[in-house]
Amino acid sequence: MMLKTLSYKIGRWRLKRNSQRNFLIYCSVFVGFVGGLAAIALKFLVHLMEELSRNISSHLYYHIAYVFLPALGILLTVAYQHIINRDKIEKGIGNILINIKKNRSNIKANNLYSHLITSSLTVGFGGSSGLEAPIVCTGAAIGSNLGKFFKLTPYEKTVLLAAGASAGIAAVFNSPIAGVLFSLEILIGEITIPTFIPLLIASATGVVVSKALYSGQLFHLVTEGWVMAALPFYVVLGLCSGWMAIYIAKVGGKLESGIFKKQNRYVRAISGGVLLGLIIVVFPQLFGEGYHYLTAILNGNIHVLKEEVLFGNLLDEPLIMLLFIAALVFMKIIAAGITIGSGGNGGTFAPTMFTGAFLGLLVAYGVNQTGLIHLNTSNFIAVGMAGALAGVLHAPLTAIFLIAEITGGYVLFIPLMIVSAISYIISRYSSPHNMYWSHLIHHNNIQPGQDYGMLNSISLDSIINRKYTAVDKSMTVTDFYKVLAKTDANIFPVLKDDGSLEGVVLIDDIRRRLFNKEIADSLITDIMIEPPTVIDYEQPASSVMDTFDAIDVWQLPVIKDNRFIGFISKSALLSKYRSVLIEQHKASDLFA
Repeated sequence: MMLKTLSYKIGRWRLKRNSQRNFLIYCSVFVGFVGGLAAIALKFLVHLMEELSRNISSHLYYHIAYVFLPALGILLTVAYQHIINRDKIEKGIGNILINIKKNRSNIKANNLYSHLITSSLTVGFGGSSGLEAPIVCTGAAIGSNLGKFFKLTPYEKTVLLAAGASAGIAAVFNSPIAGVLFSLEILIGEITIPTFIPLLIASATGVVVSKALYSGQLFHLVTEGWVMAALPFYVVLGLCSGWMAIYIAKVGGKLESGIFKKQNRYVRAISGGVLLGLIIVVFPQLFGEGYHYLTAILNGNIHVLKEEVLFGNLLDEPLIMLLFIAALVFMKIIAAGITIGSGGNGGTFAPTMFTGAFLGLLVAYGVNQTGLIHLNTSNFIAVGMAGALAGVLHAPLTAIFLIAEITGGYVLFIPLMIVSAISYIISRYSSPHNMYWSHLIHHNNIQPGQDYGMLNSISLDSIINRKYTAVDKSMTVTDFYKVLAKTDANIFPVLKDDGSLEGVVLIDDIRRRLFNKEIADSLITDIMIEPPTVIDYEQPASSVMDTFDAIDVWQLPVIKDNRFIGFISKSALLSKYRSVLIEQHKASDLFA
């Protein structure tokens, strides 16, 4: 009650003293501030748990704790989701896209904190996934729920949702431009000035908060300028990055969909966690996000890879080191897939960067061993990260600016552009959509694009015509004339006793013979037809429109729990779509 009163008072103040444009900017500042705090909290929690995990491991023979620590983290994550959260958490960036397209950008309030808890448990105890997706989900939940609190339009909620995601990414990497581009390329799908301004403000606010309260920089690197002689090898890296992006999308996506599916969630968590732990014992670089090792090799310390490895002395041999680096390239995404597929919470953003970095190291280190030319390994590591991200996310601008900002590698803009473009082209040739959209299209029948987004923001319930006149199948056509005289409807449902649909009577189909005396004594069953298809109440509006276009009809019955509830007309859907379009244009004009 108190929150409703506060919302009402702020709403009145907003309407009297501020334009909608200014109010959305104020909201963006708040979202950026809270998003920055959330990113700091997540970094602090993960750092705390990683220190605890490494202390435990250091006291055991050959770091044998790595076998059970990831399982413990995943088990605690699953237990929290099941017992405390009641499975209400919406994991992954794909669920944000679902809420934008199908749920008018509404995200459940429990996502404000549940990702911070579960991802810190997963990654802090060694789960080989990233924190970027959880912080994006948290930031998006902050923006969405603030929009719901002030009863903003779906378009405005989408802007604030994206602003929260931008703030999260920006605060984690201290990269405001990359945070904005991430939301524009991945969540919104288009770059426009009306959406750019609130995202930029939120992103900048998130970085300021992060730098003020948690000054640690993720990467430190002073890059050298690139040389023309290295250009052919950047092209090779671009080709390899594109093929690796396809590998990440296919292998990672398959593992993330679930492992040990026939087992219950706790057995699955323990089994997957132990399997992951055994992999980490062989490849300790896969513990957690892996940024510790990534930072070291980025600054030229390749010998750090010998740390904690059972056969570290063998890595003094260049060929063995080369094979070990290649194994890390392929194993990181497998480890990440097992982490998420067994119930952990995390994302593939960090594993993708890790994979791209070691792919760049593999190319540069391998070429350097031949003696033909000396390549700057730090440059190739940085550019490799961009190539992998561009291919997996289908977001080349995000990849280029993110790596340029976090590494200080603006002098590498040309190699970044070349490698990112080649990787993106190869990956897009394999699949027209990034890994998030590919999964949604396959499993949720959701299509990318602004039109589909606006269509799916329409609630079917708002356009269902429930004022229908049902007729009994045993009614004669003569009696049907009396019903027809009292209504202007041109479609009538024929229902069974349990309320399910048996057929429909279409006036347009029988108009010419309706008043024929020969059928006057016939029953409704003689003129009744089966509808060409039915619409499910839970079906997204975009799918309904596709159905109308495919079978070329103007009215279809709607079914909910196998019971008929009314009709949807194509004209009503088009009319509603037009009003949504006008509403969104009005909202976007606020920033024009």
